[in-house]
Amino acid sequence: MANILAKEKQIAVVSALAEGSSIRSIERITGVNQNTIMSLGVRVGKACEKIMDEKMRNLSCSKIQMDEIWGFVGKKQRNLKLGDDRRELGEVWTFVSVDADSRMVPNYFVGKRSAYSANCFVEDLAARLDSDRVQVSSDALSAYVEAVERAFGSEANYGQIVKTYSHTDLAEQRRYSPPEILTIKRTIISGSPEIKSISTSYVERQNLTMRMHMRRLTRLTNAFSKKMENFKCAVALHFAYYNFVRMHKSLRMTPAMAGGVTDRIWNVADLIEAA
Repeated sequence: MANILAKEKQIAVVSALAEGSSIRSIERITGVNQNTIMSLGVRVGKACEKIMDEKMRNLSCSKIQMDEIWGFVGKKQRNLKLGDDRRELGEVWTFVSVDADSRMVPNYFVGKRSAYSANCFVEDLAARLDSDRVQVSSDALSAYVEAVERAFGSEANYGQIVKTYSHTDLAEQRRYSPPEILTIKRTIISGSPEIKSISTSYVERQNLTMRMHMRRLTRLTNAFSKKMENFKCAVALHFAYYNFVRMHKSLRMTPAMAGGVTDRIWNVADLIEAA
């Protein structure tokens, strides 16, 4: 396929995928067949997995925020039937870490919302950091407590933030209106974290960016992934594009540049060439 599809077309397709366009809309705009678009997305996505794994090493991050975002593959959890492969279908959670200073995403993990996924995610995060002592913030997911202890031991200052929201009526829920925050409670779990820095604001903003730039996470559409492999490749493409290619408006550089991982702004062609 790489020898058939012109480089300019490949760049146009991958750019559109990374910016949140649907496969059928890309087909209409570029004239590239949807099967070719999906194959290219998978191929570049696997290359982005490798880029994230190789480049996100020995990071000097000091303040890490962690969160997870919901999605599904094939069908929603309530629609699973006897005989369905629950490892490949149903709800899927993407665990995400964000460096509060550079807005860079050091790592992510796609899996179920379980202790196993939390342990894999946090252990991978700890292996990528080269800081003497890290402040870690998360929501109140109980699996994080054991995961942080196992991965960091006594080398992390860990705190959780719990937000209490007001109840909304059914009509409000159907409109997806954000509920009003009633209280915010910050709790020290281990170490000596700075209380005012216990926050998940940046990683929650990253969740919004994911839903805007990943068509597979757009609610109330049929753009969801039908295969786990495709979902993972789309996630990898998003984070590689976000870290290395997309300019961060407030930083005026890419997150990878702000985090000291690279000294230049990448382009989509770099991602394609890596494939």
